Amino acid sequence: MNYHSLIAIDLAKNSFQACVLDQHSKAIKNIKLSRAKLLPFVLQQHAQKVAMESCYLANYWGRLFQQHGFTVQLVPAQHVKTFVCGSRNDKNDALAIAEASQRPNIKFVRVKSIEQQDIQSLHRVRERLLASRLRLSNQVRGLLSEYGIVGAHSNDTWPSGL
Repeated sequence: MNYHSLIAIDLAKNSFQACVLDQHSKAIKNIKLSRAKLLPFVLQQHAQKVAMESCYLANYWGRLFQQHGFTVQLVPAQHVKTFVCGSRNDKNDALAIAEASQRPNIKFVRVKSIEQQDIQSLHRVRERLLASRLRLSNQVRGLLSEYGIVGAHSNDTWPSGL
């Protein structure tokens, strides 16, 4: 049974690219997988670590891999971009994730718990509502001014508490 040091995964909506590195950090596999085949493939590799680019799917997959005993490293996207060799494609991106995850000075992103993701989602929805409310009030103020109705121009005319 071969034990590998790392599996680097380039996440996407429906297909994923998995790059498996041996103990000497040499890529021995770099294959495209469907969503349904990713977890079984990773479990068969007997690796210790899984590295992924920190993106919208990374927390879900990170929690899943952690449940199976893997150490999960989420690499910030700006660090991965630095290590892409050649044109940007899934294979090269998976290799870049592997390379970036092995650098000593990289600060990894923690995998968020479901509770942390829930709170983050609520904050994002709230921010969007506030921005939408401000755009709407500015539009109404602009339309009313075209009819000669001009009011106070202040961003704090809405009740606070939202």
